[in-house]
Parts: sequence; structure tokens; C-alpha cells
Amino acid sequence: MDAVGLSLMNEAVGGSEKCVSAVREAFGAAEALMIRNVSQVAKDFRCCQTPKDHQDQVELMQSLADIVMGTVQYNEESVLMSISDLCGVMTNQSAAYNEEREPYQRLVKLSQIYRSSSEEPCLDVSHEKRVKDLMDTTVQSERRAERQWTYQTCTEFGFYQTCEDASCPFSGMVTLRSQTEICLELFGISQNSLPGRVAFTNRYYGGDEPHAHRVLYVNGGVDPWKELSVGNRTDGGEEAESVFIRDSAHCADMSRGRVTDRRSLKNARQEIEKHVESWLKTAQQEKKRTE
Repeated sequence: MDAVGLSLMNEAVGGSEKCVSAVREAFGAAEALMIRNVSQVAKDFRCCQTPKDHQDQVELMQSLADIVMGTVQYNEESVLMSISDLCGVMTNQSAAYNEEREPYQRLVKLSQIYRSSSEEPCLDVSHEKRVKDLMDTTVQSERRAERQWTYQTCTEFGFYQTCEDASCPFSGMVTLRSQTEICLELFGISQNSLPGRVAFTNRYYGGDEPHAHRVLYVNGGVDPWKELSVGNRTDGGEEAESVFIRDSAHCADMSRGRVTDRRSLKNARQEIEKHVESWLKTAQQEKKRTE
């Protein structure tokens, strides 16, 4: 989540220090109000139910953080809102925002915008219901992809998005412990076993030094997931290299090209094509030599 905060400050994509400060203040206010009057918070964010315990409160804080994290992750690839749009809601001082000047009220506004794009009439914050839905293993389950992803996090790579230091712009209620409780609830996998499972994955695949060749590691400067990728690897010569697109987000290079794409993204796609073309030619030559 620290990486999300850095992207919210990136002026090249419409972010600012003022924006991340407003987000941090909004989440702090939401958490403080929830301690005093949880019913009011549930009403403000139009929750389907009033959080009945700590786990439900964490679900609410996680859902609100997901709005910001999802925006940052896809930025200009998103169909709803970009970082610039989000920061506009959180910091705009125009007459249209006179009634929502406080960061908390701006976060409420932000959640309203996202909910308006969803078919869900309210924000479901029941941890019990979430677990029940994720226990559904039928192919018709609406959460089948989330269940599969969760299983991978519990058995292979972790990748938890936590908020446990002063620089995090979201709620400190979203901890590693709260994130990993689901492993035991869904799969009977203890939290204590996770470090060993992650360590095995890193040993097996090579961690920061993967045992691979002819791989291109492409990362966007705005993408929070770049922190978990392989960067600046050129030790394999043309066999393994990296491409860094400073102002693009998650997997932007894989999307169809658009006239509005940034120059850095267009240049990166050309570089990717060059590598793939070169490796295909090399593979063809190697095949001919073995025939």
C-alpha cells in the first residue's frame, strides 16, 4: 500500500502530495468515527449491514482501500476513473465540492461514484458472508476467481496488501494477520506455515534471480505490483532483460494501442516487439540447426 501512496503523489499522472494527504486523512477520520459511531459510518458508506465486529470493520476498511488501489493499479486503463480523476474528487476546491470539503466526506463521495457503476445496491461488509461465498466451490460461484487467487496467496506467494507503518495512506486495521486469517478459515492452512510456503516458491523459481532465459520483465512505474517484479535485470544479455515504463500502470503494455496512449507506452511496445521478434528468429535458427 506504500507503493499505492507513491503513485498517488506522482504528478506525471495527475497525483500530488495534497492528494495522498487527503486520502490518509480521510481514512484516519473514517477509522476514528467507526470507534465512536459505527452506525454512522455504515450509513455514510451505505453498507448492507452495520459492522458487528472487528472483522466486519476490517472488511469495510479493505473495501474502501480497494477503490483507491484499483484506481492506481489500472489508472488510465480503467473504464471508470484514473488517478487524476480520483485526486480531483479528493482535493478539488470548486463550487461543486463545497459540501464535501472534508476529506472524510470526499471519501464518501468517492465510494458513491464507484457504487454507482456497480449493480450492488449497497456495500457488503460481512466477513462471515464473504467466507461463506468463498467456500462455494461450484463453477457457478461468483467468487471462484477470488477463491483461486486466495488459495495461491496462502500456498505459494503471499502478496498481501497490508497497512502497518506510518507512511501507509489507508487504515492500519488492514494488517498481515487480518489478511491471512482467511487461509485458515477457507483451507485449514495455518498462518505460521505461510513464510515457509513463500520461501519454497522463491527457492523453486529463483526469487529475484529467476532460472529462466528469453524473458522480458515489463513493469509500469505507476503499478504497485512492480515492487514484486524482477527489475533492471540485464545479466542475461539479450536472453533476459527488463522494460520500465515510468508513467504506465498494471499490464498497460498488453492492452490494445490507443491514440491517447503516452509516448513512453508506445515506445515500450515497440521495444517488446523487437525482443520477441529477435527471440523468434533465434529459435527458428536453432531449430534449423538441429534438423
